[in-house]
Amino acid sequence: MTLEAEVEALRKVPLFRGIDETKLRLLAFISDRTEFQAGERLCTQGEEGDSAFIILAGDADVLVQTPAGEKKVAQVSENSIVGEIAILCDVPRTATLVAANSMDVLMVSKDDFLKLLNEFPDISLEVMRTLALRLERTTRDLAEARQGSSGG
Repeated sequence: MTLEAEVEALRKVPLFRGIDETKLRLLAFISDRTEFQAGERLCTQGEEGDSAFIILAGDADVLVQTPAGEKKVAQVSENSIVGEIAILCDVPRTATLVAANSMDVLMVSKDDFLKLLNEFPDISLEVMRTLALRLERTTRDLAEARQGSSGG
């Protein structure tokens, strides 16, 4: 994939929709393009988060540890960014990501991602919006799960 193709792919990520082409080109340039095959782990719950993943193509299963073993809680697809929570909050990975099929991913290092947020506040605002939406969805899912388990 060429730099131009990566910029085009980044333009489709909702997080970067309002970002101008120069900044997208910089993001593509500082990122490492990596391919993952079905079953390969992008990251593992509990490990240190040293990069975020921008999915250009393919899907990944989001797994969390439960007393009964790993459980799939979501799937992320192309035009998504994942793994940024561990970078932003300096906490271990909150979930495991496993490629569900062949994936094309841009990996952005923690240092580069933080520099990007520092230099371009408009990206920071979009990151906050994305995280707030995820938190709202997770809170709603948790409330529904609690209702379902107590209704019995």
